[in-house]
Amino acid sequence: MSIQTDPYVSRGSRSQIIERQDPVVYGNSRDNGFLTREQIRFYDENGFLFLPDFFSPNEIQKLQQEQDRLWMDNQHHNDPEIIRESQSDLIRSIFAVHRNDPFFSTLCQDSRLVSMAQEILGSDVYIHQSRINFKSGFRGKEFYWHSDFETWHAEDGMPRMRALSISIALTENNLFNGPLMVMPGSHRYFISCVGATPKNHYQESLRKQQYGIPDDDSLTFLARQCGIEMPTGSPGSLLLFDCNIMHGSSSNISPYPRSNVFVVYNSVENRVEAPFAGTEPRPEYIATRD
Repeated sequence: MSIQTDPYVSRGSRSQIIERQDPVVYGNSRDNGFLTREQIRFYDENGFLFLPDFFSPNEIQKLQQEQDRLWMDNQHHNDPEIIRESQSDLIRSIFAVHRNDPFFSTLCQDSRLVSMAQEILGSDVYIHQSRINFKSGFRGKEFYWHSDFETWHAEDGMPRMRALSISIALTENNLFNGPLMVMPGSHRYFISCVGATPKNHYQESLRKQQYGIPDDDSLTFLARQCGIEMPTGSPGSLLLFDCNIMHGSSSNISPYPRSNVFVVYNSVENRVEAPFAGTEPRPEYIATRD
């Protein structure tokens, strides 16, 4: 029996730029799916797809009401799912909303979202992770450049690049309130990151990531090769993006808060294993194993 080597080695002593070894789109493009052939072709080439004004005005109103409720209900809670900013007590993220909140559980199972994930990933899917990211006006801090897959592979044990995220804008995402930035086409490159992962790294990385972030030279290469885009839009807009696309967002020094729901769909044929960095698995509220 041959021993398979890890094609995406990371968290070692040096950085590498490795060409992607996996498909981007696993499904067969067809005209009777939820996404058009052209939309799937764009996603395959760029690693993301932006759908403005995806939700109806009534759906948006309900989404915003439930977001406000969740924000207020958790102001004084210390559950591990509630992540606060590194320099204040403001809520930065609330994880596992698909498991802990009935409204957002229903949202994460919306047939439209699930269908899009299934079409791209070419199989049934399950929710690997869910969260709401809040970026308060004046105080919301950055999410530095990273590939989600690098962390999910190293710290959660996701074997291959067969997952995607869907981000739903709950507020206006504009050019000055710290919107998500993506490097189109960067999903074709895997950037291995330097540094052994400390024990229980997630306790700090969810507030401010220090491991699993690319070096300056690799980011410069990707930026020059791929460019940087900001898919901004009104509440109810939707962004699909590949698990390996390089993305990040700057701090919000405007008065206008920014918040988004993130749902990560993973193929049932790509279930997580032991973390490839040799660490203990992160908790269930960050990476679903059940």
